[in-house]
Amino acid sequence: MCTSIAMRNENFYFGRNMDIDYSFGEKVVITPRNYPFRFRYASNSENHYALIGMASVTDNYPLYAEASNEKGLCMAGLNFPDNACYSEAGKPDKSNIAVFELIPWILGQCSSVQEAEKLLEKTNLISEPFSSDIPTATLHWHIADKNSSIVLESTHDGLHIYDNPVDVLTNNPTFDFHMTNLCQYANLSVRIPENCLTQKSGVKLFGKGMGSCGLPGDFSPASRFVKASYILANSVCKNSENDCISQFFHILDSVAVVNGSIEARDSLPYFTVYSCCINADKGTYYCKTYNNNQISAVNIFNSDIESSLLMEFPLTEVQQICFKN
Repeated sequence: MCTSIAMRNENFYFGRNMDIDYSFGEKVVITPRNYPFRFRYASNSENHYALIGMASVTDNYPLYAEASNEKGLCMAGLNFPDNACYSEAGKPDKSNIAVFELIPWILGQCSSVQEAEKLLEKTNLISEPFSSDIPTATLHWHIADKNSSIVLESTHDGLHIYDNPVDVLTNNPTFDFHMTNLCQYANLSVRIPENCLTQKSGVKLFGKGMGSCGLPGDFSPASRFVKASYILANSVCKNSENDCISQFFHILDSVAVVNGSIEARDSLPYFTVYSCCINADKGTYYCKTYNNNQISAVNIFNSDIESSLLMEFPLTEVQQICFKN
């Protein structure tokens, strides 16, 4: 599960809901320019663009769920079970990259979606786990910048790159299904609907919002894709930073998973563990957790991005309440 969106106003914003049934030791992590990325098959990267995003750090390696680089290119990995399929071996004419290396591989050297597409055409994704304790994740990826969005999927018939005009991604099925499925909701509107049933019925509207009757409200990936696409496409927001951040989180909240609303495996709670919004132009990563609605922020440019050491910022999981008396 998960939902990611890209929103463009005066600045470019990118973020996601992380819907999951376990904690992966997530923290906001800044990878500075001179942190050495050691790739399993490709040449090591001793210097690269700085990154900021949510990650777990294992053996001093940042395993990013989503991130932005200092140039404003953003990328998120979302669950894609049963469909995701990767190579079992390297290819001599490609850059062979393990799945867990893909976000730093792309964000470390690309400044735009266009550059990312060119690099991906020469990339072969390998199904190699990070370690025996951390298996290969089944993912597809939302990649976006201030101009456009794409979706990357690696399935049994190869690597696919889709243009993403709606700036939304969820989970299964494949992205082409989601775009086709949107056609079933072409009648939805923010406007007051006309009575097209019959002029003889005398039907009168009894409330606002009836132009969106039929908008899905369940938590399935297809429904979240439609709902997020509809709300994002009709979003009205001022240009101020506070207004944009507030609007972005409201959109994510509209497709967030409440604890108890989906049956969990092995009695583990399943819900939106955290939501994030990145101002990719200013390098600010905003986030909130299920247990703490207060938005926290980390700015990549307020840290030493020429360093070689990872910078970790733990999440605050205790509810922060502003008492007025």
